[in-house]
Amino acid sequence: MSLILSLTFVALMALGVPIAFAMLIGGFVAILWQPDLPGLVVVQNMFGAIDSFPLMAIPFFILAAEIMSGGAMTDVLLKFAARLVGNRRGGLGHANVLTSVIFSGISGSALADAAGPGAILIKMMKKAGYSESYAAALTACSAIVGPVIPPSIIMIVYAMTDTSVTISGLFMAGIVPGLLIAAAIAAVNQIISTRRNYRSTLVNDGTSTLRLFLNSVPALMLPVIILGGIHSGVFTPTEASAAAVLYALIVGRFVYRTLRFDMLPSMIFRTALMTASILLIVATSAVFAWVLTISQIPQDVAAWIAQFHLSPLALLIAINVLLLLVGIFIEPLPGIMITVPILSPMVDAAGIEPLQMAIVCIINLTIGMVTPPVGSLLFVTSSVSGVKMGPMTREAMPIFGALMVVLAMLTFFPGLSTWLPGLMGYTH
Repeated sequence: MSLILSLTFVALMALGVPIAFAMLIGGFVAILWQPDLPGLVVVQNMFGAIDSFPLMAIPFFILAAEIMSGGAMTDVLLKFAARLVGNRRGGLGHANVLTSVIFSGISGSALADAAGPGAILIKMMKKAGYSESYAAALTACSAIVGPVIPPSIIMIVYAMTDTSVTISGLFMAGIVPGLLIAAAIAAVNQIISTRRNYRSTLVNDGTSTLRLFLNSVPALMLPVIILGGIHSGVFTPTEASAAAVLYALIVGRFVYRTLRFDMLPSMIFRTALMTASILLIVATSAVFAWVLTISQIPQDVAAWIAQFHLSPLALLIAINVLLLLVGIFIEPLPGIMITVPILSPMVDAAGIEPLQMAIVCIINLTIGMVTPPVGSLLFVTSSVSGVKMGPMTREAMPIFGALMVVLAMLTFFPGLSTWLPGLMGYTH
C-alpha cells in the first residue's frame, strides 16, 4: 500500500501535478488498492483535518494583513524602516530585512511579504544602484522570517499536526530564531554592500525619524496586541486573529483614514482564495498521512533509525539533512503534514524538546522556499521583479550559507528555541 502511494505521488509530481492533488490522488489510489478499505475514508479524513477551531485563525490573519496593506500601512512602515536604517552603507538592504521582520508580525506568510512590500523594496534598491538580481535575492531570503516570527500560518498547522506543542508555545519559540535569521541576513548584506560600495541615495524630505516612528506606532502595535493578548490569556490564538482584523479595520479607517469600505470585497476575495489553497493542502495532506500511518511507515522508520542508537544531537542532525532534502521538492505546509507524524515518535523517544524540533523543522522546510527547483519564494520574487531565476539564485548563495549557520546554531543550542517559551511557561 505504501509502495503504491509513493509511486503514484512521485509520478504525479514528476508530471507537474500540483502537490495537493498529487497527495490526494496518491492516497485515493492507495486506499482503493486495498479492497477492505472504502473510498469514503478519503472524504472523512479531508473533512476531519479542516474541522478544527484553531485553523480559523488562518483566514483572519491573512485578512488582517490584507487590510493593513490596503490601508496604506505598508507605506508607513516602509518609510519608517528606510529612515531608521537606510542612511548608511547597505542601508536599503537593511531596510529590506527590517521590513520583513515587521511584516512577519502581521502577515505570517513569506509569500505575502515577498509579493507585497518586497516588490516595492526591490524597486527602491534598484533605483539606489543595487544590483537588481541581488535586491531580488535579498528580498526572497529575508521573506522567510515571515513563517518564523509570529503570527505564523505554518506554526498553526504544525501545532495541529503535533499535539505535543501548542500554538502559543510555538509563537514564543519563533521570536529568537526569527531575529537570528534577520541578523544573519543583515550581516551578509553588510559584507556584500561594503565590497560593492552600495550606498544609500535616500533624500531627507524634512520628516523626522521621530515623526515617522509616531506615525508607525498604530501599525506596529498589531503584533504586540496579538502576542500580548495570547500570553496574558485575554484571548486564544484564534480569537487573537479576529481581534487583529478588527484592530486593522479601526486603524486603517479611523487612524490613517486610507481604508475605504469599497476595498473590503476584493480583500475578502483574495483572503478566501489564499485560505482555500492552504486548507486544500491541509485536507489532502491528512489523507496522505493517514495512509502512511495505517501502513506502519512511521513505526518502521522509527525502528530502522533506532537500530543505529543515535544520540539526540546526531538524530537532530540526521533530521536536518532529511528535511533540507524534502524542502527542496515539497512546500512547507505539505512537508510538515507528511514528515511530522513520522519524526515525532523518534523525537519523543530521544528526549528532544518538542519546541526545538518544531522550530528546526519549520526553518528547514522554509529554507526550501529559496532553494531550487521548487523554491516558491524565488518564483514569486522573480515574477514581481522581472529578474531571472539563474542570477537571483547565484546572488542568494551567500545568504543561504548564513541561513545554514543559524540552523546549525538552533540544532546545537536548544536554548535558542526554548528559552523564551520556557520563561513564559510553555515548555515541558
